Amino acid sequence: MTEMNNMPDGDTAGKDAVPAEEKRPEEEEEEERKENGDSKVSPPEKPTAPAAAAPEEVEFVHPEGGWGWVVMLAAMWCNGSVFGIQNAFGILFLSLLREFGSEKDQDLRFRTAWVGSLSMGMIFFCSPIVSVFTDVLGCRVTAVGGAAVGLVGLLASSFVTSLGPMYFTYGFVFACGCSFAYQPSLVILGHYFKKRLGLVNGIVTAGSSIFTITLPFILSRLLEEVGLQNTMRVLCILMFVLLLAGFTYKPLLPVQPSQTRTSRFPPMSQIFNINIWKSLGYRIWAFGIPAALYGYYVPYVHLMKHVEERFGEDTSKEVLLMCIGITSCVGRLIFGIVADYVHGVNKVYLQVSSFFVIGLMSMMIPLCNIFGGLIAVCLLMGLFDGCFICIMAPIAFELVGANNVSQAIGFLLGLMSVPMTAGPPIAGFLRDRLGSYDVAFYLAGIPPLIGGAVLCLIPWVETRRRRQEMEAAALSKDQGVTEKMMENEKAQGDAALTQ
Repeated sequence: MTEMNNMPDGDTAGKDAVPAEEKRPEEEEEEERKENGDSKVSPPEKPTAPAAAAPEEVEFVHPEGGWGWVVMLAAMWCNGSVFGIQNAFGILFLSLLREFGSEKDQDLRFRTAWVGSLSMGMIFFCSPIVSVFTDVLGCRVTAVGGAAVGLVGLLASSFVTSLGPMYFTYGFVFACGCSFAYQPSLVILGHYFKKRLGLVNGIVTAGSSIFTITLPFILSRLLEEVGLQNTMRVLCILMFVLLLAGFTYKPLLPVQPSQTRTSRFPPMSQIFNINIWKSLGYRIWAFGIPAALYGYYVPYVHLMKHVEERFGEDTSKEVLLMCIGITSCVGRLIFGIVADYVHGVNKVYLQVSSFFVIGLMSMMIPLCNIFGGLIAVCLLMGLFDGCFICIMAPIAFELVGANNVSQAIGFLLGLMSVPMTAGPPIAGFLRDRLGSYDVAFYLAGIPPLIGGAVLCLIPWVETRRRRQEMEAAALSKDQGVTEKMMENEKAQGDAALTQ
């Protein structure tokens, strides 16, 4: 309602203006109706009542489609370009070793592994900051700005001629830009979808699988034909398209009252949302997930080198990343549908099962003495990797609600940065000291088992919380009925006295 903004100044003076309004000619009343766009002018005694009541009466309804499908495709490209490049670092890793030294240099291997680990870690480390920018500036501005920074970082990396500057251009600038572009792609989906959120997240996160399948072959060919620097310049095309995709993130959710203040700075509650930490289920989830991820990124960085050492340099090692990518894509679609349409399924238990399988498959990698067995392991690992990823956002929406989900996802990804960064260098250090990757892969499988066990507490905690809320609501309802009865009895008594 806009009556209050369109009324003349004299109409807001109070009761003294009422008689003047009643005596206005019919022509002035007609003009007033046209200005307000209503068939009847609201009484000046209650100018703020409709505006105050509107946000409470109108419930936001997710369109479940429409422009949301375009947003979904843009978010899919975001996931593909960001994590497709990150997951293909194993191919770039070997090229970096040849470019800046020798593959047999143990110290160089350790230092080069830090480039990929730092890049992946910074994507998650920046997430709490990105969530604040997303809440304050919106998904569109944050995503477009992040894609621009990522483009600059990747382009600068193509001109680097030593490993040292690569830590800054690729590991910091490029990764920070990817972080700012990635997180809004998860948040914006909640503006358009609710019932189909699991399926849509599955499709969106399948983008990274599709890119993970195709990029290793493309990168291998490009590295042979044009070299490392020009290959990175070709990858800049992906980031440029990502920049354009960010413009499609049109927000739909109603603006919170705290965001409509005329203050120059956003409120502190918007900068640091403490509501997410009031949920015990979210706290367990936010610390259980990072505990499970110390070995998660190890295969993506070191599996290629392990295959060369175990089966020879001529082995088609890219097939393994393709297998992980294909089944991860299938897993994201399957488990996204399961999470949405299978009645009674618990999303947390799906994530727990995915960690158990990923941990066991990591331990199976050193035991595979034939290449076919390693392919089978990668297929199963990719399937449940897709399960883990596609239901991250739906679980966050369930634990904290749509209004708090941005910072809930942001802080979770921020906590994930430490294990994602530390895992691959530790694995490289163990390989250099022990002469093989066997122990590194065995140890990489332990954290997912521990983290999955911790997550099993969440359903019990959430069930107890809902039961307490139902009991409190029932108690409040009983108290309300009792008070109403007392009021009625008092009213009847007063009526009897007056008679």
